[in-house]
Amino acid sequence: MGGLLSGFESLGLGNLENKSIFEKKESKTRDIPDAKEHKEPEYNEVDFIYDKNFKCPVCDATITAKIMKTGKARLKGTDYDLRPIYEGFAAEKYDVLMCHRCGYAALGKYFSVILPAQVKMIKENISSNVVLTKYDDGDIYSYDQALERYKLALACAVVKRAKSSEKAMVCLRTAWLMRSYQEYLAKKGENKELIDSLKEQEEEYESNAYQGFLEARESETPPIAGMDAVTLDYLLAQLSFHVGDYDNCSRMISGILTSPGANARIKDKTRDLKDKLAEAKH
Repeated sequence: MGGLLSGFESLGLGNLENKSIFEKKESKTRDIPDAKEHKEPEYNEVDFIYDKNFKCPVCDATITAKIMKTGKARLKGTDYDLRPIYEGFAAEKYDVLMCHRCGYAALGKYFSVILPAQVKMIKENISSNVVLTKYDDGDIYSYDQALERYKLALACAVVKRAKSSEKAMVCLRTAWLMRSYQEYLAKKGENKELIDSLKEQEEEYESNAYQGFLEARESETPPIAGMDAVTLDYLLAQLSFHVGDYDNCSRMISGILTSPGANARIKDKTRDLKDKLAEAKH
């Protein structure tokens, strides 16, 4: 396994390849949302996004990014790891903001939250080296374009020594994007080799997200990455199951089911996970 920061020569950031994302390492199955028979509605992805201007906190440039229109797309449900699934639209393609001048990138919620010392780190380790791919200005982001933005967001998070929760969230949402890309290719019935590669990368990103959220749970105070303690524990229970850490999955399940702060819906979903865990163990 080459590591999540391997293959960065194309971005001019080969010096980051041997960096660790988190201090510790942890080490597969996954649910697929129920596919009910229905006629896919006609849609145009461009209808769900719009261009918005931002100021880069690193170099002060004005940048334009494509942002999801809140409330426009219809939410069908959520995947096991809390990925929101929209009707005909992969919202995760538009979660990263990126400056084309200095190369700084981050998830939208973290983009402007950066300290002066971190700005210096980005300028010295990203801006001075990064070589961005030139994409045609289109109405939407392609999956490859979105993946490059996520990889750069992860590189920036590592360089600026972001909290474990931020790095974990970048990894988790990259895994979401990898999964969306696989579904897109499978629906078109093409490129099985790429689908297999994306699946391997998804699992690696998911494993790193799991490790990062475990570290965040020990070192940060809720809300963590916007999640309260129960929601984070539910996510960790699901991730631990899918990376094969059944002992920790069992502990998380027990904690949720005995928590007075867990609502009935979370407990019902946790009981379903408990049943799946029992089946997997036997």
